[in-house]
Amino acid sequence: MPAFPEAAREAVGDATLRANLRHATHTIRDKRARAVAELDDWAALREAGRRIKDETLRHLDTHLLRLEESVTAAGGTVHWAEDAAEANRIVTALVRATGETEVVKVKSMATQEIGLNEHLEAEGIAAYETDLAELIVQLGEDRPSHILVPAIHRNRGEIRDIFRDKMGSWGRPAPEGLSDAPAELAEAARLHLREKFLRAKVGISGANFMVAETGTLVVVESEGNGRMCLTLPETLISVVGVEKVVPTWRDLEVFLQTLPRSSTAERMNPYTSMWTGTADGDGPGTFHLVLLDNGRTDALADEVGRQALRCIRCSACLNVCPVYERAGGHAYGSVYPGPIGAILTPQLRGTASEVDASLPYASSLCGACYEVCPVAIDIPEVLVHLRERVAEEGGKGHRLERAAVKASTWVLDHPGVLAAGERLASATRRVLPKRLPGPGARQWTDHRDLPELPAEPFRDWWKKNRP
Repeated sequence: MPAFPEAAREAVGDATLRANLRHATHTIRDKRARAVAELDDWAALREAGRRIKDETLRHLDTHLLRLEESVTAAGGTVHWAEDAAEANRIVTALVRATGETEVVKVKSMATQEIGLNEHLEAEGIAAYETDLAELIVQLGEDRPSHILVPAIHRNRGEIRDIFRDKMGSWGRPAPEGLSDAPAELAEAARLHLREKFLRAKVGISGANFMVAETGTLVVVESEGNGRMCLTLPETLISVVGVEKVVPTWRDLEVFLQTLPRSSTAERMNPYTSMWTGTADGDGPGTFHLVLLDNGRTDALADEVGRQALRCIRCSACLNVCPVYERAGGHAYGSVYPGPIGAILTPQLRGTASEVDASLPYASSLCGACYEVCPVAIDIPEVLVHLRERVAEEGGKGHRLERAAVKASTWVLDHPGVLAAGERLASATRRVLPKRLPGPGARQWTDHRDLPELPAEPFRDWWKKNRP
C-alpha cells in the first residue's frame, strides 16, 4: 500500500465512493446521536467503560491467566499466539486435525488482522465469511473499508452485480432476475449461506468480549449468522486479541449498553451470543481459544498509546471523521481504518513502512473522534504522540523539518535579524510567489492560499502608533 496521502488523493477523486461514504456515515452518526441522547447517564457509562478498561490493562497478565483457568475448567483449550504467523499455524493445525477442508466464519477483525483467510487458502482450506458485508467483500475480491460495515463503499447496484457474477463460483448462485432491492439481496445471501451453515463442521470466530470470571466469550451481531456459526459446527475456534478481556460479568454490563448505541444506534444488539467452554449435546463439542498478542503488549508498554487498547470496535469515530468520510477505509492500508486505525495500526505494526509512518498524520486533529468514543480514547493526543515518534525516527522530510525549526529558532533568538527579515518580506511582498517550492510545501499551497503580507511589519506599526 502507498502512504496515506497518496492513497487518499486517489480516493477523493472517486465521486461514487465519496457519495456512498457520505450517505452511510451521515445516516449512522445521526441515528447514533439520537440513541445516545436517550440515556441520561451516558457520560457516567462512558467514564465507567474507560475506568474498567484502564484497570484491566494495568493487570492484564492476571486477568488473562484467570481467563485461561476458567476456559480450561469449562472444557475449552487455550492457545497463546505471539504474532500473526503463530496464530495462523495454530488455527491451521486445529482445522487439519478435524479432517475438514471448509470453515465458516463470524466477522472477526482479529482474523483479518493476521490474514487468516489467505493463510488457510494457501493450505487448501476454504474459509467462508458469513456476515453479509464480509460476504460482499469476499465475493468481490475486495478489502474491508469500515470496522462495522466493511462494504460501506459499495452501493446496492454494485452489490447486485457482485452477487450475480460471483455467487455461483462460491456455492449457490444468485436467483435469476435479482434486483438491487435490499430484501432481495438479503434473501439471496441467506439462501447462499444456509447450505454452508448446514454443511460446515468447523466454525471460526472472534469475540467482542471475554469474561475472565467465568471463561465466557461474547459476540454481538445483527444478522444471526454469528449464532449459526457458534452453535452448528462440531468444532469452534475463536481468535481474540488479549485486550478483549474484562474481569467480571458486572463489567460486561457497561459495554453491552454502550457498544450497540455507539455502533448500530440500537438499544441492544439483535443477537448477543455467549458461550462458556463446551456442553454435552449443546453447541460445539470442541472449543479452542487462541489468545492473540501481535503487537498488543508493545502498545501496552506505551503510557500514552496504550489507551488505544480500550477500543471496543464500535466505529463511531469513523462515522464522524471528516478525513475518513472523504478518503474511505482503503486509504489507511489496514483492516483498522479511520481515526482508531491511525493510532492502533502504527502501534501494532510499527512505523517502519511508509504507510504506517503516514497514518498518524491522517487527521485534522478536530477532536470529533474523542467526543464520540464510548471509552474516551483521546485519539488526538495519541496521534500527536505518534507523530513525535515518527519524527524522531527520522526520514528525509523530518530531517528537513528539523533543520527548518533549528534555523527558525536561531532567527527568533536574534530580534535584529527577525526585524530585518520582516521588513524585507514586506518590501518584496508584491513579487513573492503564491505557491511555495518543494514537494512538502506544495502539499499545502496547492490547495491553500498563502496569507498576504502586510505593507509594514507589526513592530514598525507599533513604534509609529504607540510611541
